[in-house]
Amino acid sequence: MRVLVVEDFEVLARSIGTGLRREGMAVDVVLDGADALGRLAVTRYDVVILDRDLPGVGGDDICRRLAGERFPGRVLMLTAADTIEDRVAGLGLGADDYLPKPFAFAELVARVRALARRSAPPVPPTLSCGDITLDPARRVAFRAGRCLELSPKEFALLECLLASPGLVLPAEELLERVWDEAADPFTSAVKHAMHRLRAKLGDPPVIETIREGGYRIGTP
Repeated sequence: MRVLVVEDFEVLARSIGTGLRREGMAVDVVLDGADALGRLAVTRYDVVILDRDLPGVGGDDICRRLAGERFPGRVLMLTAADTIEDRVAGLGLGADDYLPKPFAFAELVARVRALARRSAPPVPPTLSCGDITLDPARRVAFRAGRCLELSPKEFALLECLLASPGLVLPAEELLERVWDEAADPFTSAVKHAMHRLRAKLGDPPVIETIREGGYRIGTP
């Protein structure tokens, strides 16, 4: 899941980014509206966490623009204002959800995950392939009844593969969906994480490497 955090209070913005990364999400953080529009023009995000009270290009303007461009992701608007009128106004601009400050981080995570499920093509509540099952909501995965101890990146890789069974996912796409802007596009991060994931899945192997193509789980 790729998330863009747009918040001008840097301490809060970095804190949200760090917390969401610990939840296994790929997160980019920007501190103003103009930078946000630049990122949105070149990167596909599942969820945008958007502060309404931004300097320069405001959150309202960004929200209107995304709604007008039929942005395929979802927008969670943040604001210090907490009146019914403010919430109605924010949703009327095109936001998909609205969260007043201060908020509990656990609630923010739950809302982001719920919005991400709405932005993605429908998938079963539990993903599976052969004897492998993965529950995105509970953040657990099993093989033949054995619980898999996966890192956030390994879990996200397995989730991406299981959500597209039989399809070849290029390393570049996996890098974009699972990592974030800090990832070097020429890095071998995907290869190394995939090696660790395969080791934890054990035998028989289920993830296939397609030469000059990417990775696939399941039959075409």
